[in-house]
Amino acid sequence: MKPKNLTTENTEKKSFRFSRNSVNSMVRTSPKEFPSKEVTERIISCAMEVHSTLGPGLLESVYEEALAHEFTLRGIKYEKQKEVSLKFKGKDIGRHRIDFLVENEVVLELKAVESMHKIYQAQILTYLRATKKRVGLLINFNVERLKDGIKRLIL
Repeated sequence: MKPKNLTTENTEKKSFRFSRNSVNSMVRTSPKEFPSKEVTERIISCAMEVHSTLGPGLLESVYEEALAHEFTLRGIKYEKQKEVSLKFKGKDIGRHRIDFLVENEVVLELKAVESMHKIYQAQILTYLRATKKRVGLLINFNVERLKDGIKRLIL
């Protein structure tokens, strides 16, 4: 069942998260309780380094390779193009790949698109459920200022 009133945050706005009290309600909690805060900050720092060096306008695959290299240089553990099993009512129905699973905590999806669509956020939420992780980052490199292209999603 899809939670109602799920809200994401843009990184230039005040940080906050939502935690699930029941299937259909979300409660805002303080930024200090942000799950995987340190990991997401490290990911964003790496992404900013890649973006400031390469700039916008390249293919997603270029940013993916550069980000993987930056993770390696900084000693950040990651799995690139991680295969995820999809299930329906307990039956394995197929596999899908997520761009990155970082430190076995954060699902990271990269984009290099002109505009972000809500379906990209829904996609991350699906990946979070499939991987049983709580935190996802959606980063669009095709923006002038990278902070305008970052969304943090929390289940």
